[in-house]
Amino acid sequence: MTKPRTRLLAAAATCAALALPAFGAAPASAATCGGLGKYPGQGYFTSLKVTNISCAGGKDVMRGHYRCRVKNGIKGRCPSFSGWRCTERRQAIATEYNARVICKKSGRTVNYTYQQNT
Repeated sequence: MTKPRTRLLAAAATCAALALPAFGAAPASAATCGGLGKYPGQGYFTSLKVTNISCAGGKDVMRGHYRCRVKNGIKGRCPSFSGWRCTERRQAIATEYNARVICKKSGRTVNYTYQQNT
């Protein structure tokens, strides 16, 4: 009687193992990137997370967004560039501000933070 029960348990375990990736797996295309490089102005890039794009591509988006922003002055904003749509939230004090930027394009997301001196 143990053999049929063992086979039943083995079959149930196999089914559960096959179903697990469909429900609880994290997307393999998301990454937190390091080595952010030098900030082009007076400040720092402080974090970078990307989805469906490489870290190198995310860094290109960060720099492109920076160039677009500063065309409108040191405190400028850039809601879109090169097909990317970006939102930015800032917290400011008299000498600097910290910002979180999320840029999206065709299922790709670049989420980064920076600190800039004013």
